[in-house]
Amino acid sequence: MPKTHIEFRNVSAFYGSKQVLKNVSFEIPRNTVFGIIGPANSGKTTLLKTINRTLDFIGGARFDGEVLIEGESVAAMKNPNELRRRIGMVFPLPVGLPMTIYENVVYAPRRRGITNKAELDEIVERCLRQAVLWDEVKDRLEMLGTRLSGGQQQRLTLARALSLSPEILCLDEFSIAIDPVTTMRIEDVLKELRKTMTIVLVTNLVQQARRLADNVLFLWRGEIVELSPTPVVFSEKPKDQRTYDYVNGIFG
Repeated sequence: MPKTHIEFRNVSAFYGSKQVLKNVSFEIPRNTVFGIIGPANSGKTTLLKTINRTLDFIGGARFDGEVLIEGESVAAMKNPNELRRRIGMVFPLPVGLPMTIYENVVYAPRRRGITNKAELDEIVERCLRQAVLWDEVKDRLEMLGTRLSGGQQQRLTLARALSLSPEILCLDEFSIAIDPVTTMRIEDVLKELRKTMTIVLVTNLVQQARRLADNVLFLWRGEIVELSPTPVVFSEKPKDQRTYDYVNGIFG
């Protein structure tokens, strides 16, 4: 398998006439946690949306350049739904489906044609454990997922994203509604998951990027300020002074 899993080549993104990504080029290695940091409105979420083409759902939005997965352009893929099955996506706020906890997790596997009850049960337990939610809900799987607390619903969203064992997992501020102790437990799970998938992590918590990421991209005003191994980004001498200032809270 190629070492590079995702590649951006001269990618610019627009919402109407407003440009939010400016000619970014970089590679994401396979089976790593790739951290993306930067102030608000830097284009971090937009960057994630180009990977699985959810930018297609936004009127007037588009991107130029190429995003490639295993060398194949996502824009050229004829079946974007198949692309999205390969990529789990978790956004900052929970997106619970109006159905039971159990059905939330098995929704995508059922659509893929999995009907065996034992197999579906295994998927539910595995994904809820990975999302650090199993112990809290294992006795009430038939309860509506929307009745869970905000933090629990966010973890249910994570479980649903993992239900098809994606090759890429994109996390956009996944811990915003989750308490610090549970967040740390999920971070431990993510460290294990990178053995089987590539994780792209957008976070405003720079210390979370420091704990989790193998490499960190610092995005500012739609442009790459720095892309370096995590120890370099958080050292006293990153490649760009703005990186030092941002991760040390001097601006941002």
